[in-house]
Amino acid sequence: MNVDSVERGLVIDHIAAGRSLEIYRILGLDKLDCCVAIIKNARSQKTGRKDIMKIEDRIDLDLDALGFLDPNITVNIIDGGTIVEKKKLRLPETVTDVIHCANPRCITSVEHGLPHVFHLADREKGIYRCAYCDQAHDRRKDQ
Repeated sequence: MNVDSVERGLVIDHIAAGRSLEIYRILGLDKLDCCVAIIKNARSQKTGRKDIMKIEDRIDLDLDALGFLDPNITVNIIDGGTIVEKKKLRLPETVTDVIHCANPRCITSVEHGLPHVFHLADREKGIYRCAYCDQAHDRRKDQ
């Protein structure tokens, strides 16, 4: 299968196979007016299979959300058909409105306008804690 190259835009590469639609939804890419291509289960020498997203426009991405969802993702910035910058992601120190607190007594369960803020508590285990009630969230269980 051939998908045209991007002249100016972004390529989100090394997405774990099968996770591109979740990322599409979380980043709100359905609201864009530009062309977005999702390639699922592409061959990968490293992992066997991967997903790739091509966005035919330079937009601001929530790199913290992407890093939380999959810290192995690479974001390539394309201009003139060539990669001008490559961003490797990692687990962010803080994520906002990417996950929601599971504690029913947390203030975010009552005050619906509050942002859901989590801070990284353990990088090795991928544990985040709610900024309001300290409830733990294991990001590995989301995968």
